[in-house]
Amino acid sequence: MIHFCTLFNSQYLTRGLAMYQSLKQHCTSFHLYVFAFDDLAHQTLNTMQLPHATVISLADFEDEQLLTVKPTRTAGEYCWTCTSSTIRYCIQTYGLDACTYIDADLLFFADPSVLIEEMEDRSVLITSHRYSPAYDQSATSGTYCVQFICFKNTEDGMSALNWWREACLAWCYNRIEDGKFGDQKYLDDWPNRFSGVHELQHIGGGVGPWNIQQYDFSYRNGSLMGKELASGKDFPVIFYHYHGFRYAEADAFIPAPNYQLSKNDLKHIYSPYVKALTSVERELKEKRMSQQFHETVEIPRIRKSIRRMYKLYISGHFREFYHRSYFSR
Repeated sequence: MIHFCTLFNSQYLTRGLAMYQSLKQHCTSFHLYVFAFDDLAHQTLNTMQLPHATVISLADFEDEQLLTVKPTRTAGEYCWTCTSSTIRYCIQTYGLDACTYIDADLLFFADPSVLIEEMEDRSVLITSHRYSPAYDQSATSGTYCVQFICFKNTEDGMSALNWWREACLAWCYNRIEDGKFGDQKYLDDWPNRFSGVHELQHIGGGVGPWNIQQYDFSYRNGSLMGKELASGKDFPVIFYHYHGFRYAEADAFIPAPNYQLSKNDLKHIYSPYVKALTSVERELKEKRMSQQFHETVEIPRIRKSIRRMYKLYISGHFREFYHRSYFSR
């Protein structure tokens, strides 16, 4: 069994549930520990009684060290600060042999066990951004992405995890300072700093808006496949990271602000995500949970411009905004 953990509040609840459902569909044996970062998320998740999940409240999770630094961090910075601590909490509280943290805005298209198996006898798994040249943010956001990171309960694994936790307690902010950025840039030197660190080689683990330009996608026998344009290499897409995805007013979405997406990307990568979110929203409504579990970005002058309304509702998109109906065409 693979043990995962994730964290999110009620504004990310539909995303988190879509991720859970994709794991349920594709992962043969897993358990997900969900750290609910507000009361509404905790209450809603408990009401849903997810069979492969354990819901953990902040009251149960937060320790004295986290509570001490909490007032010095924004909500987003505090989530980053807590990432390493959630993994450590799961390993220690539930006696796990290993735990893999996953971001709430992932969607799985195939069984992630192949990624864990690639570690073999190594104790830490990290994933590279594999940036497209036009979007290379290595100097600011880091070489590696925290999106999917595994630690084994070994001396090497816990040494790296405890170091990361202490570093994040000391400094974890949404700014670049002295070679640091959030919880993520700490990972840059891990292959040299720690023993037993493995950098994921499977291209299908970690496709995201910063590297999607390097690939083409198609479905074969019901499975999502990618092709690396530079090499012609085919690979199964294991998961996609919907970083930056936003809900907007007028039943619209912003798929990937500031990143170039092709029609192929929207069809094969983003349409499944919108459908997954729609399914979650429908389930929540059926359970009489009518709260809004996401943000709503305003579309400039959408109510006052007939031209903009036409583009959004008839053409399906206006600028970076895409109507829900676009993804079912």
